[in-house]
Amino acid sequence: MARRAAAVLLLLALGCLLGILLLCLGSGDTRGPPSFKYGIVLDAGSSHTAVFIYKWPADKENDTGVVSEHSMCDVEGPGISSYSSKPPAAGKSLEHCLSQAMRDVPKEKHAGTPLYLGATAGMRLLRIADPQSSDAVLSAVMATLKSYPFDFRGAKILSGEEEGVFGWVTANYLLENFIKRGWLGEWIQSKKRTLGAMDFGGASTQITFETSDAIEDPKNEVMLKLYGQPYKVYTHSFLCYGRDQVLKRLLSKVLQAENYQETVANPCWPTGYRKSLSLSSIYDSPCTEKERPGLPLNTTVIVSGTGNGNLCATHVSKLFDFTNCSFSHCSFDGVFQPEVSGNFIAFSAFFYTVDFIRTVMERPVHLPSDLKDAAETICATSWNELYQKAPRLEKRLPDYCATSMFVYLLITKGYNFNNRSFPSIAFQKKAGETSIGWALGYMLNLTNMIPAEEPASHRSMLYNYWVVLILLFVITTLTALLTAVYLLRRSKSSTI
Repeated sequence: MARRAAAVLLLLALGCLLGILLLCLGSGDTRGPPSFKYGIVLDAGSSHTAVFIYKWPADKENDTGVVSEHSMCDVEGPGISSYSSKPPAAGKSLEHCLSQAMRDVPKEKHAGTPLYLGATAGMRLLRIADPQSSDAVLSAVMATLKSYPFDFRGAKILSGEEEGVFGWVTANYLLENFIKRGWLGEWIQSKKRTLGAMDFGGASTQITFETSDAIEDPKNEVMLKLYGQPYKVYTHSFLCYGRDQVLKRLLSKVLQAENYQETVANPCWPTGYRKSLSLSSIYDSPCTEKERPGLPLNTTVIVSGTGNGNLCATHVSKLFDFTNCSFSHCSFDGVFQPEVSGNFIAFSAFFYTVDFIRTVMERPVHLPSDLKDAAETICATSWNELYQKAPRLEKRLPDYCATSMFVYLLITKGYNFNNRSFPSIAFQKKAGETSIGWALGYMLNLTNMIPAEEPASHRSMLYNYWVVLILLFVITTLTALLTAVYLLRRSKSSTI
C-alpha cells in the first residue's frame, strides 16, 4: 500500500514539474501573434539619406531593448542639401524609399505610425551658406512627407550636440546599458557602465561620453535623467570634420602647397591615380571658403597621386589646431575635452575605414600604431593594386589613404586615445540587427519611450502572479517528493 502511495506521489511530483515547464513554455501571449507598433525616421545626412523603420511590441512601450530595426532603405542620390538649386527634387528623391515604407509597415498601421525627418551637418552648412535655400529644401521634403498616410510629426535640422547625444542614447539603449528586463519580466537596473559614442559623418564628427570629471565649458555638458538615473555627459560636434568636408579641405591644402599649378601632386592619392578637378568642386563649401584663391572657380587642375604617407600626414595635420587651448585639457581647435575613459563604440565612417583596413588590406587594428602603419601601407599601395583588391569600392578607393590618416590623427592626437585606451574602442556598424546612429535615439526621445523617472513598478502584476504560482508548484512538488521518499523507506523497513 505504501509503495502504491509513493508511486502516486512521485507521479504527482513529476506532473507538477511538467506543469511548471509547460507554463514557462506557454507564458507568452496566447491570444495570437503579437501586435507591433512602428516608427519611421529619415536620417538626412550630408552625403545621403537613409530611411529607418523601427518596430516594437504594442504592449511594451516605455520598455527597453524592445525597439528594433524592422527595415531600412538608402535613398538614391546625394543628401538633401545638394538640392539647394532645385528644392522640389529633394522631396522627389525620397519617394522610392517612402513607397517601400508603405509596403514594410502594415496598411492598418499607417495612420498611427510616427514619421520624422532629421537633417544633420550638410543642412547645417547649407543654412550657414544660404538660409533661404535651406528653408526651401526643408519645405520641399516636408511637402512630400505630408503626402504619405503616416503620422508626420515634423522635419528639423539637428544641432551637432543633439546628433552626438542621440547617437550615444541609441548605442547604450541597444546594448541595454540603461535598464533591461529579466527573463521573468522584472525590471533590472543595469550595472554596466555606459559606452562612449564616436560618429564620423560626411560633414561633421561627434564624440560623446559619460564623465565624472568637471566639464569646464558649459556648451559641452548635457545632463540626462533616464529611467531614474542621472547621467552627466560630455559631447562636442566638430563641423567641417566629416569625411567629405575633410577631403575638400585636404585638397585645398594640397593646392595651396603646390601654388595652384595646372598639374598638382597629391601625396594622399595612390600612385597612378589622376583626376581633373574644377576649383568650384573644392571651394563650394563654407568649410573651404576662407581658403578660396583669387582664381576663377571654373579653373580646372589635374591632380596626380604620389602615394607619400609621411607627406600626406603632414597635410592632414594642418586641418587641426593642436596648439591653442584656454582650458586644462583640449582635443583640438581650442575645444575642451576631459580625459576619455571607459569603453567606446565608433560607427559610421569610423567603422567603414577600419573595416576596409581589416577586410581589404587584411591588417589587424589593435593599437594606434596598427592604424598608423595601415594608413601608411594604403598610401604606399598603387592605384592598380588597390583596384584589384576592391573594384567595387572604386568611387571611394582613392581616398582611403587620406581618411585612414585622418582617423588615426583624430583619434590619437585629437581625442587623445593612447595604447591603454585605444583597445577600448569597438568599431561597429550595428548592435545586433539595428544600425547605430542618432536616428533611433531621436525617435525614442520624441515618442517618450525612455522615461526620465524609474518605472513605477519594477515588477509587473503578471510577474507577481508568476512568482506565487511557481512557489506553490515548488512547495507542492517538494512535499510530494519528501512524502514519497518517506513512504518508500517505511515500506522497506516493514518488509525487512
